[in-house]
Amino acid sequence: MQIIVRDNNVDQALRALKKKLQREGVYREMKLRRHYEKPSEKRARERAAAIRRARKLERKRADRENAR
Repeated sequence: MQIIVRDNNVDQALRALKKKLQREGVYREMKLRRHYEKPSEKRARERAAAIRRARKLERKRADRENAR
């Protein structure tokens, strides 16, 4: 990952870096790794996330169909 500092504006470069890290999911990963997560808890968390994604996708599809 690379951030270019223009005109010695470190604050702007830092904001851009934080935004990139957020988009990449680095902060979420750091939060998850603070404590040990049992494999069963990891599976349950990932399964719940997959269900949320599927429901969200289904809602978007339904909205698109209703808009037509």
